[in-house]
This record gives sequence, structure tokens and C-alpha cells, in this order.
Amino acid sequence: MAGGGSGGHVIPLLAVAQELRSRGHDCVFIGTRAGFEARLVPAANFPIEYIEIGGLKRVGLTHVLRSLLQLPVGVARVLRILRRLRPAAIFSLGGYAAGPVVLAGWLARYPIVVMEPNAMPGFTNRWIGRVVSRALLNFPAAARFFPKGRSEVTGVPVRREFFDIPSKTASGSITVLITGGSQGSRTLNNAAHESWKHFREAEFPVRFIHQTGRNMHEDLAREFAQTGLQGEIVSFIDDMPAAFAQADLVLCRAGASAMAELAAAGKPSILVPLPTAADDHQLHNAQAFDRAGAGRMVLDRDLNGQRLFDEVKSLASDPAALRTAGENARAFAHPDAARRAADLMEQVPHG
Repeated sequence: MAGGGSGGHVIPLLAVAQELRSRGHDCVFIGTRAGFEARLVPAANFPIEYIEIGGLKRVGLTHVLRSLLQLPVGVARVLRILRRLRPAAIFSLGGYAAGPVVLAGWLARYPIVVMEPNAMPGFTNRWIGRVVSRALLNFPAAARFFPKGRSEVTGVPVRREFFDIPSKTASGSITVLITGGSQGSRTLNNAAHESWKHFREAEFPVRFIHQTGRNMHEDLAREFAQTGLQGEIVSFIDDMPAAFAQADLVLCRAGASAMAELAAAGKPSILVPLPTAADDHQLHNAQAFDRAGAGRMVLDRDLNGQRLFDEVKSLASDPAALRTAGENARAFAHPDAARRAADLMEQVPHG
């Protein structure tokens, strides 16, 4: 099991590993000590082998050079691991931690199955794309980067709780969930802060659930308490499915995991792609939802308090359109993603 760095890479990878383990297969992860995999994989009781490698995209020259120097050492380390473990196949979710693994697997002629969660594949999956046994996709647009006949839209594994969220009935006010991820988003936080005066002056019936991240939480929570608006400002949401269940509309970034959760829950959204995301993959994700009428895309540079107020007011004024956007989002959902990924892993010719 190869991939890591962010939770968006590790959590779906764990879901597939857990499905494979339930079928009697052994799964071993390869990742770095600096990524989320170092904490999440052992916590899920899977073995993990460590390599040293850094990213190559949107980093400084020194970091790129160090990563390039680490690559042959990492590949050699993975080749030794493969000789020792003799796995049936390699499953990769991309990310810089997967690079040495898929390269070593290709050199050693192991079958490689990749899962690509974004509309624009990451560097590792684009590079290895032409030699994979199977490519499991979240967006049909990514199929052009893989051999014809070897890709399938399976979706990204999402916790069952998101699929179990019932449709929200319309009420007199709209509940907006704002989340920029576990660390928060300065852009989303600032726009929300600027929007409070507009909602207050318009006496607009809105309730906020806002995950700010740790750094800006104290100041935002103190100022929000003085606005008289309804809602809660928290640094971290422990039960995100419960927050989704309360929301009529979600304001968030456009990472693959966030998009999969929106689809599973059938929630309309305002999507603000992270402009520094590698290969602009969040932009492509948001565009896919925007074109399908599942969410509205607002570029990072265009989001401010007035724009946020205008978007929420526009959506809230047409409950039927809001409901349709949620239904369109649910069309992207794949409740059996982990099961289908495990099926395909069992079907590839094994090394």
C-alpha cells in the first residue's frame, strides 16, 4: 500500500486495506515518518515500512534537489522490501511517498493498481499511468491519463456515516458549514469574518458552524460572540458527519476527500480551490462539480465577505435549486468504492 503525506491520501488507502484485510489478505504500507501515515497506519494496526523522500511540486530548489537525491536511495530501499515481502501486487494512491514505491514496483515487474482521487492526476500517477494494470478513478475526466480499457470510475472510499445523512428539510434559516480542513483556511476564515456584518445588517436568517483551525480560533470566536449571529466557532470538529447533517450548505476547499464527502452526503457547496495545490488539482475538482450543477466555484482571489454573503443569499433564495445541487452532488457518490477497489486488486495478475 503506497501513498501518504496528507490525510486525503492516507484515509482512502486505509479503507481499501481494511477491506482487503477483511478478505484475508495481508497489507503492508510504505511511507514516510513525516506524513500522516506515520500516525494513522499504526493506529489502524497495519505494519508500515519507512522511506525518506520529499515532494517535487511547488517547493524550493533546495527541497527539490534533496528529494531527487533521495529518490534512488528510496527506490533501492523499496526494492529490498519487495524482495523480502514478495507481495502479490502494489496499490498506490499517489503522493510523493508513492513515487519510489511505484518506480521500484515497475522495475521489479509487479502489477500496479493506482487510485486517482482528483480530476487532474498528481505527478506520480501521471508518470506511472501508462504502465499500470488498473487505474481506479474518482472523476471520469482523469481517464485520459491512463491506458484505454484499464481505468474505471470507482470513487474514493468515504466513511459510511456520510452516506447515512438524511436529506435536510427546509426551514426558516440556512445553516452554513465552513471548513478549511483540520488546519483551517486563512482565506475562508477571513471571508467569513468579513461576511458577519453583511448578514447582520441584512438581518439574514443564517446559522454558522465554522471550523477555523487552531491559529485563528480564539480571535474569531471572541468576535463572533459579539455579533449576535447564531452558530458556533470551533477550532476542530470531531464529528464531521454530524456537522454535515446540520448543514444546508458547505463552504470548503476542493480536495478529493472533501469532494467525496460532499457527494456521499448530497450537500450543495461553495468550493474555493486552494491555489497552491499541486497541478491545480483542486481547481479541476471544483470545475467538475460546478459544471454538473453540484456546487458553485469561487476562486480564492475572489472570495471576500461580500462575495460570501451574496453567494449564500442567492442560494438560500431558491430552495429548489439548493436541493437540486445536493442531488447533483450525490450523483458523484460511490458507496462501494473500497469494496470495488479490493475486487480489482484480487483480479489483477499477481506478481
